[in-house]
Amino acid sequence: MTTHRSHGERLLPVGGVELCVETFGDRATSAIVLVAGAGASMLWWDAGLCERIAAHGRFVIRYDHRDTGRSTCYPPRRPAYSFTDLALDVLGIQDALGVERAHLVCQSMFGGIGLILGVDHPGRVASLTFVSSSTGASDLPPPSDDLAVPPEPDPSDAAAVVESVVAGARAYAGDSPYFDRAATRSLAERDVARARDYRSTLVNHYAVGFDGPARGGFGDIAVPTLVVHGDRDPVLPLPHGRALRDAIPGAELLVLEGAGHDLPAGVWDAFVPALVRHTGKDRS
Repeated sequence: MTTHRSHGERLLPVGGVELCVETFGDRATSAIVLVAGAGASMLWWDAGLCERIAAHGRFVIRYDHRDTGRSTCYPPRRPAYSFTDLALDVLGIQDALGVERAHLVCQSMFGGIGLILGVDHPGRVASLTFVSSSTGASDLPPPSDDLAVPPEPDPSDAAAVVESVVAGARAYAGDSPYFDRAATRSLAERDVARARDYRSTLVNHYAVGFDGPARGGFGDIAVPTLVVHGDRDPVLPLPHGRALRDAIPGAELLVLEGAGHDLPAGVWDAFVPALVRHTGKDRS
């Protein structure tokens, strides 16, 4: 299978901010936008995964949210934007790249971005995939008792920040056999070194209030939807994924055996074919 490597990072002016974007594959094919979770830059969508998806005839787009990576950064604990602004950033990227409709893959807390776009802007969304996400219903199980998220590190100590990021990733992986400490450390080092201000990366997304879609909720999503969830997720246990599937008309659930809250290389053989099938449902 042909490898489709990166076209290189570039900064795009989008709605008054700068967003760093990287693409893989042929832009004439169906576009997939990878929306990372809170506090995660584009690097957390592994380049190897992007290449594998692109090799199946997809134009893969990954980007840095505001306050991550090389994108526009705000002072720590003072994010001047809403969830809706973050959702509109996706449409701005689509506009800048000439993509009318895209398949969105949204991870963790930023499943909320997929919800907003799927409900309020369905004409721009070919399909939705939620990875390790939730409806947020109050009757769903809490995080695992074994989840030990490290305390916020001293932001002036880059080594301590890296250690904290690795420890957090280890905790979020739960008891997954696929966690790769060395690869995670390498990623964290690159992520910290690349950010405009990692102090903001650590805290700002969690300070943004969820304003939600204006036109409904999960039950109003009409585009094809795939829910992907690890069976060892300690942050949002598997019932969260089942509840999300049940809340969206016609949604399907893919359970990744051995995965925690992340998307490790050990489950790509299950995830990539499912995503390719799902994104082949676009009839536009």
